[in-house]
Amino acid sequence: MNRAEKAALQLRAVDVLCMLKETRTYDELAKRTDLPAGDLNRYVNGHVLPGTERARTVVEDVGREALVIELEARIRVDEDGYVDNSGAVFDQPFLDLVAPVVADAFDFGRPDVVLTAATDGITLASALASYYGTRCAYAKKRKETAVEEFVEARERLESGIELTYYLPASAIDEGDSVLIVDDLIRSGETQELLLDIVDTAGGETAGVFALIAAGTDGIERARARTDAPVGSLTSV
Repeated sequence: MNRAEKAALQLRAVDVLCMLKETRTYDELAKRTDLPAGDLNRYVNGHVLPGTERARTVVEDVGREALVIELEARIRVDEDGYVDNSGAVFDQPFLDLVAPVVADAFDFGRPDVVLTAATDGITLASALASYYGTRCAYAKKRKETAVEEFVEARERLESGIELTYYLPASAIDEGDSVLIVDDLIRSGETQELLLDIVDTAGGETAGVFALIAAGTDGIERARARTDAPVGSLTSV
């Protein structure tokens, strides 16, 4: 790990600790992290950065569990089973914290492109693309007027409705590694269309990730289409 990577890890750990501190005392935070309350005070207030090993523990272990708990607190499911995750996808600072934890936990590797479908997945894709330092692209259900060439994927759903997504052909180059992300995976139909787009563009799938999995159908459908890692941060 070079100095820049070490500093980035330490700063991510401080961000996680600051988030946890919003709803905890330092004594409670000490019990949660197994770190001294005095040290935590200095980290949160910016007086000193945690060492590399402490930072890694906070990000990879404490951070993931804490973010799952925070995400679940932001999810609302109505009596018909519809998921309202606006409390998460509208909060860019929260998603910026999610990105490094997801990258560490799922071992996607560094993609060339982070791909999602408009619109709710865009904020998550933006956070992950920013973390990886790579391009962000999103497919739409209509063509952009000024774009001449598109990659498209079409599927007839069980309801009989035909769903089509379009992506500017320049968004993915042949051989690009592409991480597919979305805020929610339910049936897996959207993810399957995005996988089709990656294949048509000549890219390689680095992984499929969703913040929330509603049931297991979508995850299983994606896993049947690719050998790349597939997962979600939490499920309902």
